[in-house]
Amino acid sequence: MMTKQDVYIFSRYSNATASLCPECRRIINAEIFERDGKVYIRKRCEEHGTFEDLYWGDYELYKKAQRFAHDGEGFANPTTKLESCPLSCGPCEAHRSHTALANLVVTNRCNLSCWYCFYYAERAGYVYEPSLADIERMLRYLKAQKPVPCNALQLTGGEPTLRDDLIEIIKLAKRLGFDHMQLNTNGIKLAQDAELAKKIAEAGAGVVYLSFDGVTAETNQKNHRYIPKILENARSAGMKLVLVPTVIRGVNDHELGDIVEFAFNNIDVVRGVNFQPVSLVGRMPQEEREKHRITIPDVIIALEEQTAGAISREDFYPVPSITAISHIVEALTGKKQYELTTHFACGMATYVFKDGNRLVPITRFIDIEGLLEYLNESAERIRHSSHKLIEKIRLVSGIRRYIDQSRAPKGLKIYPILFATLVRHDYRALAKFHNNALFIGMMHFMDLYNYDIARVKRCAIHYVTPDLRAIPFCAFNVLPEYYRDATQKEYVMKY
Repeated sequence: MMTKQDVYIFSRYSNATASLCPECRRIINAEIFERDGKVYIRKRCEEHGTFEDLYWGDYELYKKAQRFAHDGEGFANPTTKLESCPLSCGPCEAHRSHTALANLVVTNRCNLSCWYCFYYAERAGYVYEPSLADIERMLRYLKAQKPVPCNALQLTGGEPTLRDDLIEIIKLAKRLGFDHMQLNTNGIKLAQDAELAKKIAEAGAGVVYLSFDGVTAETNQKNHRYIPKILENARSAGMKLVLVPTVIRGVNDHELGDIVEFAFNNIDVVRGVNFQPVSLVGRMPQEEREKHRITIPDVIIALEEQTAGAISREDFYPVPSITAISHIVEALTGKKQYELTTHFACGMATYVFKDGNRLVPITRFIDIEGLLEYLNESAERIRHSSHKLIEKIRLVSGIRRYIDQSRAPKGLKIYPILFATLVRHDYRALAKFHNNALFIGMMHFMDLYNYDIARVKRCAIHYVTPDLRAIPFCAFNVLPEYYRDATQKEYVMKY
């Protein structure tokens, strides 16, 4: 029950939500509340009792993120009918976000067996590896989504590089029109085979999401000894890496600043760091959860401390904040655009530039909140104006007010980049933006203890399945008996 110290969070997203019982998977009511400057979720199952877990580790950052909440239109051609979210995903007509990034599992075989991962062939008890024909059907399904066809694809596993026909899969996806393609890998085979790295990049998967849990052998037992060779081969192949640390309290959270420093020291090949606070899968007592649980604000505050304030908590914004960019491009072109309308509590990010020996977050020379508000207001005016050219000129002249070029990193001319991107829709200009820039983001995928169905309804990262559905990430992996295992067992490899 609530105590006198607990404060309900009232907002457009009510404190009342729905969740799942970690024991029986029954859909149950839940409440989100503030206590001692942190945000918690509490729920009660009539059969299995009360469960409480940390939802966000800092209430002030929660309130900031909440201001940018924005719902999308979802799907014009949903796959399933709404029955009981999240137990009837497909998506259904109640889903609020289109597929911004599709995960395509090409195998569940892996050459590692990490203790916190429950998804690889040996533990699953079967080998899942869809055929090229199955993969083509799944890709065509993604391209048929309306109103915005999926354009970004991540090949994942298991370990995708274990497939002998990986290059054919990449070429197939490029041929079907997927412009942005990522390969999710532990990098071991990229270290062992320089030619494979070159073939992957040449085929069209030039961005590699590389598992990277720390800068020492103790924190990064997966691939620490392979990292130098991975970097070498990625450079030769022209690949760009995004380091993906799974962050676990008491295990590697003391190395977050070191990870960012490592990324900057290799900025010619490393494009970003995407921290992922651990999802606590399986049954786990509360004491054990409290030992390992870390949330998005905890990671941000640790980064602030470990970089001596060079990167601060004020530099981060939630994913849906950038919908303002989609709105202005849509208003100018009259065409539906990608919208990253995930729930505000799912992720936060920033850009940090290297300027000599200094780290310069983007917030130091751009008034982010002012610019985003201006873009939203401009988009609204352009939509309803009969003098669109005048509004376009007004937009162009107004952008400068939110840029302090004197504080920008040396050589970075930010106004021409914004003008080319927003007004001329020349996305090649973004290449200049990324020079000496590091994306620092975090995405916290849920588990049964912190599960919030309001978040699932707004998920924009979907797994495509062989039975032609797009399943939200935190339904696919948290409810494997409904989705991951249930669908993939139908496509088990036959020997």
